[in-house]
Amino acid sequence: MNNYPIATILGGGGFIGRYLVRNLTKKNFRCIIPTRNAFTKGYLKTQAAPGAIEFINFNTEEIKNAIENSDIVINLCGILYETRKQKFNTIHVDLPETIATLCAQADVKKFVHVSAIGASKESRSKYQQSKFLGEEKALNNFKNTIIIRPSVVCGSEDNFTNLFAKLSISPIIPIVGINYKFQPIFVNDVARAIVKAIEIKKNEGQIYEIGGEKIISFGDMVKLILKIVGKKRLVIEMSMTLAKMQSVLLNLLPIPPILTKDQCLILSEKDNVVSGSHLTLKDLNIKPADVEIEIEKWLWRYRSGGEFAKV
Repeated sequence: MNNYPIATILGGGGFIGRYLVRNLTKKNFRCIIPTRNAFTKGYLKTQAAPGAIEFINFNTEEIKNAIENSDIVINLCGILYETRKQKFNTIHVDLPETIATLCAQADVKKFVHVSAIGASKESRSKYQQSKFLGEEKALNNFKNTIIIRPSVVCGSEDNFTNLFAKLSISPIIPIVGINYKFQPIFVNDVARAIVKAIEIKKNEGQIYEIGGEKIISFGDMVKLILKIVGKKRLVIEMSMTLAKMQSVLLNLLPIPPILTKDQCLILSEKDNVVSGSHLTLKDLNIKPADVEIEIEKWLWRYRSGGEFAKV
C-alpha cells in the first residue's frame, strides 16, 4: 500500500464521506480518516482492501501528521445549525483555514474544500456567510485549493428526503419557501465530482458549482416524495413570519431542529441552483444521475405496503 496515493479526509465517516471513500479506494487511494468515534465507522473498512482505510484521532497533532504524509486533503466537515458546542465560524471558517495552512506547510498536491451553493458574504444567513468565509480562508492560505459547492445532496442516508417521508404521517405538511428552487444532486455524483477534481490538472483555485439535471421547487419536491411513498397529503405554504416563530420554539426542544431561523433566511434569498458563474459538472465530464429515479430506491421503505406496494 506504500506506493499508493494517500488522501486525508476530514468528515470521511459522514454522509458524503462514505461514498467518497468508496470512490477513492477504487482508484487505489489509501484513505486516512480523522474521527472521534472510530468504533462507529468500522463499516467503511468493508468497502476496500485491507489496509486501504486508516482511522486516526480527530486532534490537531494527528491531523497535522496525516496531512504531512498525504498527497490529497479533503474537507467535508459542515453543520446545518449551531449548537452550544458547534458554531458555524468554528467549523466552516476556522477549520478550513487551519487545514489550508497545514497543507501549505506540507507537500500536499491539492486541498479540496466542500462548501455549498449560496455561499456569500452578502447573505443574511450566518450559515452562508460562514461558508463563503471558509472558502476565502482556504483559497488565501493554500494556492492549490479547489472549492466544491453542491446544491442539496440526496442519498439513502440524507436528512432531507427521509425527513419529509417521515412527516408524511401528518395529514397536512406546511412548507416555508414553497417556491424556493434547488437543484438536488445524488450523493455519489458529489463523490465522483471530488475525485474528478483531484484528477484534473491545473484546476487549482477553481470553484465548481454542482447540481443535478433538474431544478425543482421545494413544494414540488415534497409532493414528489409523497407520491413515491404513496401518501396523499395537503401541502400548504407557511408564511415566513410564522416559520420564524416556529423555529424559535423548535430550537427550545432537546432534539435536532427541523427548521431554524437561519434556514428561514436562506429560504428567503436566492434559489439554491448552479449560477453559471463557475465551473460545473460538465467541466468534470460527469453526467448526473436522475434524482427523481434515485430517491425511489430508498424511499419505498416508507410505503405502507413496502417496496412492491402500488402507489
